[in-house]
Amino acid sequence: MSSEAVFSRVSDISERIRKLISETAHSLDAALYRLNNPQLAEALGQSAAGGTRVRLILDRGKYESDAATRALLTESGLRYRLLRGRAEPESKMHHKFAILDDRTVLTGSYNWTMESQENNYENLLILRDPLQALEYKKEFETLWEQAAKQG
Repeated sequence: MSSEAVFSRVSDISERIRKLISETAHSLDAALYRLNNPQLAEALGQSAAGGTRVRLILDRGKYESDAATRALLTESGLRYRLLRGRAEPESKMHHKFAILDDRTVLTGSYNWTMESQENNYENLLILRDPLQALEYKKEFETLWEQAAKQG
């Protein structure tokens, strides 16, 4: 097991995520409050085109209010579901995590957005631990099913 903390003040978090996506071989599941970073959407699309199963869960409210997100998802053809929080309708699916090949977890404050990339102080924690990944995977699968029920 190992972990790594990355801070936007000193590192390009988007570039770090793109590199990790490019190294993913089998599966990438991500629960993201927001996604409007074109480079990250492109990396996800390339990974899917290369045979990686990519599934995304996004916050329904942010998706509905962000034309850039809708356009990126249409262009990329990525598989996604939308979800609100536990106290619908104004609550949020506020997670920010991704599971790569059931071994590595990306989590932290970093939204996969241009605002986070260019303006904010953000952090990314990279956990290389299959047991931690399993816990995140359970959460993702539960949310994936909840999103299917919410339609």
